[in-house]
Amino acid sequence: MSRFWSPVVHNLSPYVPGEQPKLDDLVKLNTNENPYPPSPRVLAAIAAATDRLHLYPDPRASELREAIALRYGVAADEVFVGNGSDEILAHTFQALLKHDAPLLFPDITYSFFPVYCGLYGIRYEPVPLDAAMRIRTADYRRPCGAIILPNPNAPTGIGLPRSEIETLVAEHPDQVVVIDEAYVDFGAESAVPLIKRHDNLLVVQTLSKSRALAGLRVGFAIGQRHLIEALVRVKDSFNSYPLDRLALAGAAAAIEDAGWFQDTRQRIIASREKLARGLTELGFEVLPSQANFVFARHRGHAGAHLAAEFRRHRVLVRHFQKTRIDDYLRITVGTDDQCERVIAVARDLV
Repeated sequence: MSRFWSPVVHNLSPYVPGEQPKLDDLVKLNTNENPYPPSPRVLAAIAAATDRLHLYPDPRASELREAIALRYGVAADEVFVGNGSDEILAHTFQALLKHDAPLLFPDITYSFFPVYCGLYGIRYEPVPLDAAMRIRTADYRRPCGAIILPNPNAPTGIGLPRSEIETLVAEHPDQVVVIDEAYVDFGAESAVPLIKRHDNLLVVQTLSKSRALAGLRVGFAIGQRHLIEALVRVKDSFNSYPLDRLALAGAAAAIEDAGWFQDTRQRIIASREKLARGLTELGFEVLPSQANFVFARHRGHAGAHLAAEFRRHRVLVRHFQKTRIDDYLRITVGTDDQCERVIAVARDLV
């Protein structure tokens, strides 16, 4: 009964999330989840927060924002938190990225970006990656309303050094530049230290990946106060309580447990390097990743065929039916045992 839909709904092409299968015996490496459980301090904090569920959570998320501010060396009012980085990005598109001139982002990137543009009526121009699947910041030297880049990029996993990010931000002093750092903790350089001297820079991160809280749905943004105020205005016009008490408590504990964070991220980085080497030895072309996944193809086999064969062998990876990358597979870095399973199946297939 689509005749009841609002006009905008007819033209939407919604984001398609990775499959969440019901089978328990799959090696699930398709959605970039952390293979390890969260910090024990997170579980303890969540348990302690259950005695006040009859009360609304803090709409300002003061404790969590202060924990993030302390961790990243900023002021609490330079921090915004939300229900996952996807919600923060949605608010960002609405609050900061809709202008007369087009928004710029890579042609191969997080596929939610064009979805948000369709939802909010934002004109955009995709900027092609180069032949090596890298972002060239020089290609963004053109008139625009704003710029958004993931760093590292997704699904390629390739990161930009902080110096290139700063050059990009400095070259666009009258436009907002948003850096989506969902995967930054796995080897890339964060742009957060640049915020103090650039009033047009907003950095967005998530606790889903490096802090193993994909099921809790918490993200945050850091920027100068005028950018954060824009996000707060949109949030408070939409939902004053996006994070519940359990999420607030668990997220603050995750931020504070630096030891668990450092240990786990290093384990994932080490597993990623072993996985990349193993695939390369089997003839795969593996892009240099600074994320918790690898992006790889084998020139002797179509990507869709390989993805189907991996699934037949009970290993779930992500395949994108998109121009330029339809022969690539995005493979999340799992435990060492899971990565060895990937290599064993790949050896049988190729």
